[in-house]
Amino acid sequence: MRRFAAILVSSFCLWTGIACASAPASASSAGAAYGQDVRPYHFGFKKSKNGELPSIAEEGFMPILQKHEAIFLGNTDKKELYLTFDNGYENGYTGRILDVLKEKRAPGAFFVTGHFVKDQPELVKRMALEGHLIGNHSWSHPDMSQVSTAQIKEELEKVSREVARLTGQSDMKFLRPPRGIFSDRMLGACRELGYTNVFWSVAYRDWDVNSQKGWQYAYSSVMGQLHPGAVILLHSVSRDNAEALGRIIDEARQQGYEFKRLNQLDVRKYR
Repeated sequence: MRRFAAILVSSFCLWTGIACASAPASASSAGAAYGQDVRPYHFGFKKSKNGELPSIAEEGFMPILQKHEAIFLGNTDKKELYLTFDNGYENGYTGRILDVLKEKRAPGAFFVTGHFVKDQPELVKRMALEGHLIGNHSWSHPDMSQVSTAQIKEELEKVSREVARLTGQSDMKFLRPPRGIFSDRMLGACRELGYTNVFWSVAYRDWDVNSQKGWQYAYSSVMGQLHPGAVILLHSVSRDNAEALGRIIDEARQQGYEFKRLNQLDVRKYR
């Protein structure tokens, strides 16, 4: 588990800007054959401040997101929020997060990897039992812009099958690309498999378990970025997130926000 955690910590990238690299021959040739852009992009943007929208719509990858109907923001005319959690591995806090969501009656979407599903079947069952959405975060957490379309399909189908076996959830519709790395080809392949790719408009550096700074830091990092229609990304390995979540929900509601399920997201206002 420690090795898996180290891989996740070192590979996540949420910084502003676009990072490009050469795709391997298998991925590149497959995309080129269909006239697709095979360049990988890191999902990054200038963060929201004072309730203003982040700069996502200004980023160079925006046309690709629109083309494949990826989600990163809801209706910006409504004070609605969407809580999403990435579950690459378990660090002892997912149960506490579920406790808070149950107490506050707030819905969440949990994006799980194969490692999490195999290691924490009871938590996966609990997510489904308590009415949360379970999304796909791939089986082995690869950079899916760098693997073949066949491999993408295998990565996603393995997670979907195991979650269905545990929970009876036979319909998995949402996907979060590992590390926030994507390409035109990769998004297209996932879309053909029936997935909506889910990014985010609120996030902070929360995944480093060796650099936790206390609940107040997590609270301030999230609340300082809130804006109408926000899709909030939190990592369940963070102690700070588990301790701050209840306060975040309470204060957001005090400000007039409503927490909604990801499958209720209305994207009309940013198209």
